[in-house]
Amino acid sequence: MKKLTENIWVMTGLLAVIVLGGTGGIAYYFVSMGRVYTDKALISASITNISPSAPGILQEVYVNVGDIVGPDTVVARVGNELLKTTASSVITDTDTALGTTVSPSTPVVQVVNPDDLRVIAHIDEDKGLSSIKVGQQVIFTLDAFGSRTFQGIVDEISPTARQEDIVFNISDKRQINQFDVKIRFDVNTYPEIKNGMSAKVWIYK
Repeated sequence: MKKLTENIWVMTGLLAVIVLGGTGGIAYYFVSMGRVYTDKALISASITNISPSAPGILQEVYVNVGDIVGPDTVVARVGNELLKTTASSVITDTDTALGTTVSPSTPVVQVVNPDDLRVIAHIDEDKGLSSIKVGQQVIFTLDAFGSRTFQGIVDEISPTARQEDIVFNISDKRQINQFDVKIRFDVNTYPEIKNGMSAKVWIYK
């Protein structure tokens, strides 16, 4: 009788494990089906070069990398020409070779407009791309901030594939293209986010 009772308890325990495992598996399935994930993402914005209108000697550079400046800020002087920003900008690079001649094609200072910062997620065409729509909610993390989460929304889906990133499906050697999905976030809420940071993205369908 004792042995029978022990067997019943063992079977009950196994059944509970199976049920819980199955429930967890089903829950995971539905959660994963409700979102698209990629760890191939980064923070990016177009870089603007500030250059002189005519050749001249680089006399002064008034900003440093990482500085945040407003529009119409003088950032450098080449000859008698003052080089200025045209919009609010984050300084990403500067030419420190004072006394050298720079041409109109040579960037003296490089900047990005923080309002243009986006998370650029690279999504395989067979990993949920067709279900992504502009306006969908996004959660992302940044390698620089560990598990801390940030929020955004899908802003743009590239109409063409990324030519530099070609993935092949090993099973049948078919080419799998990747597409850029741009994600907008509030730069005022997250001023610590910087151009070039690596990200992981969950897009909720």
